[in-house]
Amino acid sequence: MPETFMDMGTVNAPSGVLVLGMAGWIDHWPELGQSLSERARVAALSGGGHLHEWLCEAVAVPAADDRPLRVRASTSPSPFDGEPTIATLEIGLGLPWPETAARSVPVRLGDLPVDRCGMAIGDAVGLDAWTGMGDEPADGLADVFYWGLYEDDAYAQFGGERTTQYGVDGPHGWLDLPLAEAVAREAELTAWRDRFHGKGLMVSVEEHTDYHRFRRAGWHHPLRFGAIEVGGCQVLGIEWDQGDHSTRHRGERDAGQVYPVTLESDQAGEMVMRWTIPPEAFEDEDDE
Repeated sequence: MPETFMDMGTVNAPSGVLVLGMAGWIDHWPELGQSLSERARVAALSGGGHLHEWLCEAVAVPAADDRPLRVRASTSPSPFDGEPTIATLEIGLGLPWPETAARSVPVRLGDLPVDRCGMAIGDAVGLDAWTGMGDEPADGLADVFYWGLYEDDAYAQFGGERTTQYGVDGPHGWLDLPLAEAVAREAELTAWRDRFHGKGLMVSVEEHTDYHRFRRAGWHHPLRFGAIEVGGCQVLGIEWDQGDHSTRHRGERDAGQVYPVTLESDQAGEMVMRWTIPPEAFEDEDDE
């Protein structure tokens, strides 16, 4: 049966190089000697390739620099909870398939693990500006969340809005606070907890790094896709469901949990990049 694909949005690649990479490590590339964009540019010159150093991994390919590039995905049920999860990710590159290459034969570029922290799709140069978990927020803002045994007591004392995440009620908190105010709110909640309860309330400040922004942008998407701007480019991020990751992808490359990335020709004769994560069959208890 042919796969059914859903539109996930678009990205753009004004540098002419597109990257699919592990979101938790994008900001670490410069620490390893070269920027992501420089490594990606070299790979794209040879038609595309896999980038891997230390825990950083990505695939880079040439792409049209003058148009939006469509991203689609097909799904299969997760063995964790039966909910849809990505089976094939497809990115249109806006370039014609080479006349000298057979359209029926995919070109293997390498493989990628599913990063527990999510995946990012975007322009190679734009992603050089990516801010990770330990970086400063570009807009000077942060979100504050609190949850736990004494959440109701804290709400009665401090208020805050209930956030909806992934179709269910998330923790109470405040969005888009100036960073200094967010830190002060965290200190106030923590002092109240320590004074009256000692424990039983968790408090978190999430600064508006690109890592946090892409996760927040996917709160209301069934497959946890979110679009943000990074380095002047539209980037798509995918936050993986933690239950599905633990069931299917835990251990990542060290455990052999990697999935092929290929270049292929679509029906119109244009190049697409595909990342294929084979569906995992459910065990049938009646057959045991």
